[in-house]
Amino acid sequence: MSAAPQERDALKRAAAERAVQEIESGMVVGLGSGSTAAFAVAALAQRVAAGLRVATIPTSEHTAALAYRLGLPLTGFAEHRRIDVAIDGADQVERGTLNLIKGLGGALLREKIVAAASARFIVIVDDGKLADHLGGPTPLPVEIVRFGWQVALDRLAGLGCVPRLRQDGGEPFVTDNGNLIADCRFAAIADAAALEARLAAIAGVVESGLFVGMAPTVIVGGAAGVEVIER
Repeated sequence: MSAAPQERDALKRAAAERAVQEIESGMVVGLGSGSTAAFAVAALAQRVAAGLRVATIPTSEHTAALAYRLGLPLTGFAEHRRIDVAIDGADQVERGTLNLIKGLGGALLREKIVAAASARFIVIVDDGKLADHLGGPTPLPVEIVRFGWQVALDRLAGLGCVPRLRQDGGEPFVTDNGNLIADCRFAAIADAAALEARLAAIAGVVESGLFVGMAPTVIVGGAAGVEVIER
């Protein structure tokens, strides 16, 4: 019973270690959030301990704490407006387009800011995250403000999904930005770009976990080895 998670971790680690090979001294590196990205942080810390020189911008308080604990130099957008490469995981990757769903860890807003500011965005996943179409079993996280969240959920439902306010120990989950998350279940997302635009038009929506056309490179850990997919 415990072998499957261990095997998944091994696939994630393999993809993360391959991605970190793309980092060179002098780079500003965006650090993603979540379990897969944590493997990349650990692999990068090993390279830094061996002499690699980088500055890092984390996408969550959790990642910042991990990076600090592992000895990675931290910086921010006040010092660096541009990131050379960002490495992050994804909750679902659509084959063909490499469009993504991200945000089940709750850091989607900062993750999208970092990805958009990066010259290169590398996504790392195990092969279980690949799908023919976005949606289905993977909900789409949407970050919303606290004020009027009930209205925002009604508007989200009008887009054809089943939205649920994310809970944490019986209370609404609160992001690092002080907002809430609505997890929206779509049977299938046929046009991710159109949906992203419709979500952005809803008052109270801060950002969605749709990453459309943002990932030119996806590194996949699978049983047969590591595969690099380029868009």
